[in-house]
Amino acid sequence: MWQVSYSVGGTEGLLREGCTKRRMVVQQLVESLGGRLEMFDYALGNDDAFVVAQLPTNVSAIAVSMVVNAGGGATVRTNVLVTPEEVDQAASKRTSYVPPQK
Repeated sequence: MWQVSYSVGGTEGLLREGCTKRRMVVQQLVESLGGRLEMFDYALGNDDAFVVAQLPTNVSAIAVSMVVNAGGGATVRTNVLVTPEEVDQAASKRTSYVPPQK
């Protein structure tokens, strides 16, 4: 999942070209990396948009983040989403850890 904040120039581009065109551009980017766009919604608040995509690897997700951030029209923050089953698997791992003392 990406949290997107548009720059002034990026917002000007949205006003000029439209928001549905931007969704199509992002869909093409994701698909070019072997992925599938699942959600692209604009938001009111600190972030301008939220994008969810399935990609074949985390490396592909990083590539999306890097190319968008380098473009200068938006800043994206990448959040890797995990399933409840993956969290259950993590919770069942037995490890040895001593927390810092209070």
